[in-house]
Order: sequence, then structure tokens, then C-alpha cells
Amino acid sequence: MGVLWKLEPATAAKHRLYQRYLDAWWPILLQTSQRTGYSRPRVTLLDAFAGPGRYQDGEPGSPVFILDHLLRHDAVDRMHLSPRRVHLIFIEKDRARHERLLSELHAHFGPLKDLPVRVEVRRGEAGRDSLSVLDELGAWGNPILGIFDSWGSVNVPLHVMKRIAHNRSSEVITTFGPNWFSRREELNADILDMVFGGRDHWSAAADELRSDERWRVWLRTYRDALRRAGFGYQLQFELVPRTGQPLYLVFGTGSTAGLKAMKDAMWKVDDRDGESFRDLRTRGAEPEGQLDLFQAAGLADSELLELVTQRLTIGAASVETVGEWLLTESARWLPKHAMQAARQMRQDGLIVVQSPGKLTTKSRVTLQAQVRA
Repeated sequence: MGVLWKLEPATAAKHRLYQRYLDAWWPILLQTSQRTGYSRPRVTLLDAFAGPGRYQDGEPGSPVFILDHLLRHDAVDRMHLSPRRVHLIFIEKDRARHERLLSELHAHFGPLKDLPVRVEVRRGEAGRDSLSVLDELGAWGNPILGIFDSWGSVNVPLHVMKRIAHNRSSEVITTFGPNWFSRREELNADILDMVFGGRDHWSAAADELRSDERWRVWLRTYRDALRRAGFGYQLQFELVPRTGQPLYLVFGTGSTAGLKAMKDAMWKVDDRDGESFRDLRTRGAEPEGQLDLFQAAGLADSELLELVTQRLTIGAASVETVGEWLLTESARWLPKHAMQAARQMRQDGLIVVQSPGKLTTKSRVTLQAQVRA
């Protein structure tokens, strides 16, 4: 691949997702608590596959838009930026792309040493050098967001993810390119061992022959790897653009607040390009755009109904419990959508409300088919 390449529709949609997520992430971590007066002493963002900073047709790359959105954030006056407190690390392996990234950052922001945050642009490998740079900058003990957004093979060792997972208030985002799942035979088994934590953890995924199931199995396998690394919650989803090939993302966090922030970002992403987020757990439902008509009409779309049906197949549950399951197990759905689904499914005769009185989050519901059985 050359120094610059074309910005694909799925990548553009992913960038909007990142921007929305970071719009929430920065002030949550950097604003002083009104209740306690506490301010976090340091926050670090690591972009471990930084790229050249620009795409072929002039669109900004992730380091440029990440830094730009931080410096122009609506809450910047309340975030108390300083080079000691806020670190942005950009790692790029290729020499030419590394040099181009430095040039782009200087062109957009001037001398990096004069910025109100510390920006480190390093030439190195994500898997080999991420931990040493975090060590050098004293990042541990304070929040880290690690973005492992490679356009090629994912080759970051699981022990890197484990170190970040065990650092408080820290999260990771890993992306898989569209061809990753169909070209596993080209990857060295030792690399897969390093990424997934051993042969026993990925061999079943390698044996999956069905093309439409392969991406599901590999993403589920990587989600399990992040769980073993120590991330209490993991989201995995397919980002489907209107045109072009999809991208696949796995997000690891230790808090339900992190899950909600990421899902809120999904729902706020502008769908002018027709992107949508597809859940691994659904097979019959077609992915819908985030601004679909069902929202305006108060209806539940087919993916949500399929997911709630899956949960209730396990057994009866309260609407609140279903909502918690949607938050932690589904790609984009939030607890509030459980009530939306329950109303629709009751209207359609698909569920029975076991609790007397008005349908509430405490109401216990079960599938109609299970009642008949």
C-alpha cells in the first residue's frame, strides 16, 4: 500500500463513530467532578496504527481529526488541558507514512511542542512498542483508550490487551478489515496464538467453512479473548456501509458506562451514507439505518425483535433484565429498547405478560410459544 490511499465508505463511517465516542469520552474523563472536586491526573489516547494523517482525496486521517476535535471540543474550557495531563500517542510502522503524518500534524496544528496537550508521534509496531511507550509516558494508573485500527492483519499480542484491561478506566477498540476472515490461511499460526491466546482458542474458528458464518465466529472468538484478557464487557459488530465492503469492530471496556457511551455514539452517527451496525447474534434480520422510520413510528425493528426473542428463549425475564441483556450482549441496543420491543411483541401476540397490571420495566414476560408448550 502506498503512502496515501482512498477513504472507503466504511472507514468514513467508522471515523464518525470515533468522533462521536470521543466527544463523550474526553469530557467524562477530563472535567473536574462537581461533587468531589476530583480531576484525573492523566488521560492517554493511543492510536497504534496511525497512518499518514491524510487520505488520497484530502480527507483527514484519525490522528488529525482526533486532535482537532479535542482542541475544538465544546467543553474544552472545562477540561483543563495541559501537556502533563493529556497525552496522545500516534504509532506508525512505515517510514514514509510516519514522515507524512508528522508533516500533516505540523501543517494543521503548528509546532507540536506548543500545543496544550502532549503529542507523541513514534515510528514503531503496535504490538511491539505500545506498552513501552505507555511505560515511558507514565500512562499506567490512569485512563487509557487504545485504538488498534489496522487496515491489514490484526497482530497485537493478547498480553498488550491484558495490560490495558487491568489498568483502571481503560478501553480498547480493535478493527478487522473486510478480507481478514477469508484469508486466515495466510496468517502464521504462531501469530494467531499470540493474538488469541493459544491454539485451543482459535482453532474452531479456523475450521468454519461457511462464508457468512466465518466473520461471526472469528469476532466472537476475539470477543472471548478480550474477556479473558480482563475486559468485563465486550461489544462486537459489523459496520455496514451503503456502498463498499463492511468493517468489523470489537470494543472492550470495564464499565457499563463505556458500553452506553459507545452505543450512544452509534445512534448519533449521521446515516447520510446509509451506514448501519449489524449484530452478530441475528441472522434473519436485515440491518437498518440508525435514523430509520421505525423510531419515528415508535416501532421495533426486526433485529431488535429477533434479539429479544433469543433472550426469552432462555426463559421468562423482566423487561428490565432483558434491557440489561441488550446492553451487554447486543451490538447497538440500549436498555430502553427492551420496553419498545415488549410493547410491540405483546401487540403482535408474541409474548405474554405474566405480571398483573400495566406493562413496566418490572413486568415479567415470556414467549407465547413457551406458554402454549
